[in-house]
Amino acid sequence: MKVAIVKYNAGNIFSVVHALKRLGVEPLLTDSPEELRNADKVIFPGQGEASGAMHYLRERGLDEVIRSLTQPVLGICIGQQLMCRHSEEGDVDCLGIFDVDVKRFVSLKHEDKIPHMGWNSLEAIKNDQSSPLWKGLDDAPFVYFVHSFYVPVCKETAAITEYIHPFSAAMQKDNFYATQFHPEKSGRVGQQILRNFLEL
Repeated sequence: MKVAIVKYNAGNIFSVVHALKRLGVEPLLTDSPEELRNADKVIFPGQGEASGAMHYLRERGLDEVIRSLTQPVLGICIGQQLMCRHSEEGDVDCLGIFDVDVKRFVSLKHEDKIPHMGWNSLEAIKNDQSSPLWKGLDDAPFVYFVHSFYVPVCKETAAITEYIHPFSAAMQKDNFYATQFHPEKSGRVGQQILRNFLEL
């Protein structure tokens, strides 16, 4: 199985590489349109700033490539945010795969720390269209977050977490999957989610 990781100017990509290696997969880190199109699975991870990341993707034509992919694609953290329509971070138009805008967290009370950082529970939306990423998980598994911006709950929300208010902890539309949390840093639960993605 060929698994490609989108190479762009975002941090934290190598923790995803190591997580995949633990699952027996040697991923290809690439910004080549041809290699991304020819992969069986594509992962779009990272931490970073939305406007700089979108500038890099557009410069190389990777925005069009990612939108056109037909195999399973998994966005992680800023990857999820960049798959949305627009981000308040840098006031930038994004890929528009998910028809929703990314918002900045605003503290409502003194104990609301931003960024939202650490472990929080995941309420997976379980119905007839339930995401296959949740296979084998408990009802409210804990996963690891680090983010100052969030995607509001919308029709493409596949899981919800509450911090200050409810937000999209995961999303799904057609062959596109995304998580705001970091599966590669979420222990056994995260490993199961990555395994489920690889088995799609």
